Amino acid sequence: MVSPIESRRAVVIEDDPDIRGLLVRVLVKQGFDVTQAGAGLAGVEEVRRVQPDLVTLDLNLPDLDGLEVCKLLREFSDAFIVMLTARADELDKLTGLDNGADEYLSKPFSPRELQSRINALFRRRPSAAADSAARSELQRATEVQKSLLPQEDIQVEGYDVAGVFRPSRNVGGDFYDWYQTPDGLHLTFADAMGKGMGAALIAATVRAVMRSTGLRHDLDTAFRSASKAIAADLDSSNSFVTLFHARLDAASGTVSYVDAGHGLALHVQSGGTVHRLPSGGPPVGAWAGTEWPQSALDLLPGDSLVVVSDGVLDVFDSVEDFTDAVLRATHNQESAQAASTAILALAPAATAEDDVTVVVVRRLPQEAAA
Repeated sequence: MVSPIESRRAVVIEDDPDIRGLLVRVLVKQGFDVTQAGAGLAGVEEVRRVQPDLVTLDLNLPDLDGLEVCKLLREFSDAFIVMLTARADELDKLTGLDNGADEYLSKPFSPRELQSRINALFRRRPSAAADSAARSELQRATEVQKSLLPQEDIQVEGYDVAGVFRPSRNVGGDFYDWYQTPDGLHLTFADAMGKGMGAALIAATVRAVMRSTGLRHDLDTAFRSASKAIAADLDSSNSFVTLFHARLDAASGTVSYVDAGHGLALHVQSGGTVHRLPSGGPPVGAWAGTEWPQSALDLLPGDSLVVVSDGVLDVFDSVEDFTDAVLRATHNQESAQAASTAILALAPAATAEDDVTVVVVRRLPQEAAA
């Protein structure tokens, strides 16, 4: 068995060369492969390059405050961060703040104390076997999620339809599904509560149930039947799912839909205005006996129906900012795929904490559809 010490990496971010040298020696003695930086920005880039297990971070750096560096690191790294400060009076204040650091030491520090603090941090980390098992489960959950997505592009005359999905490193329960009908298409967009394999399996159940109701012509009846079947499974797992289900009549452009707690579907109009479709009730499984009303919108030539996951919403400070950003990303795009890609880019992969999913149904302008 390979010792976890053999593969551990550390980055020292410290502007004082003597202290930096001491830290490097202490960490090398503990079995770390160590690289170093003498300033904050250089340290951030070094952590990004090395992807270490441990970072020691000086509070007082020549270019950036150590707290700001810590914040930047937490956007992409889950390494343990040990923060060092020369001002002892700041230590109590620092430890009372949520700065993202895992430990704090005041200078001058004892090498033995530093070693002890580091050992304590790594004892809290899961074993290599447990960590490997967790990664394996997340990989399987990702495979389940991807298997729920449509395997082929959909072709509806007079419309352009596209979707994109990017799982987070935690893997949630997002998925979208569509299929063509004689009248147009059916679309399901859902997000099961939770992370990992449990959420992925709930999503698989939802997809199967929603597909099974596709032959029922009345949307209200179909959704009522589906929600009851889904709720039975959700109750046993103490979970719920937000769900947007729509049916497009291609000839008229009418989209009939039910929104159960999703609330992130938008009608982007050709003239450059946007209207967020209101949710029709709570998520499926949240409260027994809930019924959701059917609503409708008319897609005119050049209009788009845009449905996104909360992984995009989380990037913005308000729903209004989110809505405006989706409008800008969608309006005047040449295709539904281009619009989907632009919306996906609103939530960069390096910082997104949740799955990001986007579907765009665009009715072609009359000249393009002719």
